Amino acid sequence: MGRHGHYGAARTLWGGTDTMGRHGHYGAARTLWGDTDTMGRHGHYGATRTLWGDTDTMGRHGHYGAARHSAFHSVLTGDMAELLKCLLRVAEKAANVARVCRQEAVLFQLLVQEKTGADKNKRFVQDFKTLADVIIQEMIRHDVGAQFPEMVGFINGEESNKFENGLGESVVVTVCPSEAETAALLAKVLDGDSTAASLLARAIHQDPATEQTDTDGRHIPLQPSELGIWIDPIDATSQYIEGREEELREGVLSPSGLHCALVLIGVYLRCSGEPVMGVINQPFHHKDASGWRGQHFWGVSCDGLSLCSLPRPDSGAAPGLSAVLSSSEKPSVKSALSSLCSRLDFASGAGFKILCVIQGLADVYVLSEASTFKWDSCAPHVLLRAMGGGVVDLRKALEAGGRGQAEPSQAELSQAEPSQAELSQAELSYHQPNACSGADRWANAGGLVAYRDRAQLRRVIQALRGKI
Repeated sequence: MGRHGHYGAARTLWGGTDTMGRHGHYGAARTLWGDTDTMGRHGHYGATRTLWGDTDTMGRHGHYGAARHSAFHSVLTGDMAELLKCLLRVAEKAANVARVCRQEAVLFQLLVQEKTGADKNKRFVQDFKTLADVIIQEMIRHDVGAQFPEMVGFINGEESNKFENGLGESVVVTVCPSEAETAALLAKVLDGDSTAASLLARAIHQDPATEQTDTDGRHIPLQPSELGIWIDPIDATSQYIEGREEELREGVLSPSGLHCALVLIGVYLRCSGEPVMGVINQPFHHKDASGWRGQHFWGVSCDGLSLCSLPRPDSGAAPGLSAVLSSSEKPSVKSALSSLCSRLDFASGAGFKILCVIQGLADVYVLSEASTFKWDSCAPHVLLRAMGGGVVDLRKALEAGGRGQAEPSQAELSQAEPSQAELSQAELSYHQPNACSGADRWANAGGLVAYRDRAQLRRVIQALRGKI
């Protein structure tokens, strides 16, 4: 069995029924996407029901809503199954907090602060920290730590939990044992606004309704004491703050707006930094009569097991290669990829751009600068791994292929073909900091390429060699 769970004697665990999908996952393969086995549009069997809100509703790629997070029929057992359920639950709680903060216009204006000093991401003119960021991060840290105490100390995030209120008072934001205590603490941050503090405390302490699920099946011999977590409480904070509402269209990449704001929770092995479990929650997917509705996605890639809540998009469905970039990407990168790709798109949010690759809205996401961080990439990296793709360090991938020669010329390097092992070694890892201070300690310092198909990755690397 290969590391991504593909065929032969392997079992590709996308579901609960042995069958052959159009992508050739067959024989003893099992395809698990949810409660009920049914054929998905890409030949992978999936769930017709996942409970969100008050009614059963099925979305295109996953299932959505604001109040109840979905049941899943897991082939995991033991601690890994319980951890996945825990992360899905806290991610939906986080989405609820994000929605509550946006619904209170006056409150939202009070919450926004500008990051300064070592915590400022130098790439942006303004990089905002919100109380919602801090609350969500501390809530996830509290809830996961309470259920898995052996992980306390290894649950890390983007934000410091110190917040300054309008009176200049510094308050360390934590989740208290009771809703009333949390409300009292938050009231200090909110300049005594007890109504707003109570709304937030209620969202923090109220669990979304969940469905019981069977977890009998494949066991992964991992213990919580072996794992660490990266949290990005609200990725694409600027889009969250701006709050522009976009109507999303099927199969079309919408580059900016509230839908770009994501809650990202990624799990990695402490010993190697390998990403093994990821949850993505998109709190602002669409609106209905009740308000904003979200959707979530999850993946597991570990010990030869690959699970994902999304079917792998068909890379050959559209002609040519498509890439998504930041609008501020280097002109040389844009030029090189314009020659290779039939379509270039530009979008906000690192996590959202990787999600576009996961959903098949783009084939690759390329970033040449050190402006993303471990908390941006860890969660979506797992979903790509579960699909047979990944996220590589761009600098390492560009250097691969020329090793073994004393001093390869630029021409030789541009023609060199990186080996499978070299590309695997270029995959991002999540356990070691860089030799920097502040936020840059955990930057993806060599840039990155997120991909679903390794052949497409090779084409991108060849196109960029000698150009950046």
